[in-house]
Amino acid sequence: MELVYFQTFREVALRQSFTRAAEELGYAQSSVTTQIQKLERAYGVQLFERFGRGLRLTSAGEELLKIAVQMLELYQQSKERLTEQGGGAISIGTIDSLASYYLPPLIQQIRHKYADLAIRLQPDRESVIVNKVKEGEMDIGLLLENKPSDPALTWITIKEEPLVLIASPNHPLTKLGEVALAHLNGAEWIMAEASCNYRMMLEKVLRANGITYRIGLELGNPEAIKRCVMAGSGIALLPKMAVEEEIRRGELADLFFRHADIRLDLQLVFHPKKWMSHSLLAFIEMLKMTAG
Repeated sequence: MELVYFQTFREVALRQSFTRAAEELGYAQSSVTTQIQKLERAYGVQLFERFGRGLRLTSAGEELLKIAVQMLELYQQSKERLTEQGGGAISIGTIDSLASYYLPPLIQQIRHKYADLAIRLQPDRESVIVNKVKEGEMDIGLLLENKPSDPALTWITIKEEPLVLIASPNHPLTKLGEVALAHLNGAEWIMAEASCNYRMMLEKVLRANGITYRIGLELGNPEAIKRCVMAGSGIALLPKMAVEEEIRRGELADLFFRHADIRLDLQLVFHPKKWMSHSLLAFIEMLKMTAG
């Protein structure tokens, strides 16, 4: 059985689509379908099932994915050890704000050093990323956390990422030099999705201090939150990296609200037994350098 079948299987599992996997790999869709069918015949199991418009792994597919990831990593490890290559691929699990505002220049920098390196950026929820790093489906995770969520993994704090309370420039709260918790009583919020850790942190502090609040909108994307804050009367809490350009241009106002229990660190997480390629080690060093 050719190793390429397992590479194709991994891409289909990642993209949850034969079409998107074919585009990524540069194959005809029929070729992807044929390779998956050959794998299913070889193992005598069904690897995928239809789920709405997409695909999802069967239980047998989930088991094979864990093994396939290890096989492909061993193959890449053997290539690097024998030829001193620095290419291959790095899979990074992260959240939308880091994928959009923090990682792009670093990805360009590592690809300039390793021209043949493929980067797989996989935005998802924090809990999903931690689990996939633990299972070996992602090489590393980059998260905004206030403390490590799984002690079985290795965590490195890169730097603190400030959280900024924003409003439109004509919002009444902008007239205050500094915003305290009491000033937020009864405010209308444009919130991130319920699973977002900084939203959970914020709501915990508001409830603990008896601060009433209304959620005008709930959105899953930092860019959408910013646009709605600019256009409306609500306020929002977002990582500084996501809003500093708009604040600089005067399109959003920083309300100068800080609270000791509402803070996050940029955290790197990986499995302690994870094999590190030359390119992955170089990328991790680049991340550490951003701490300055």
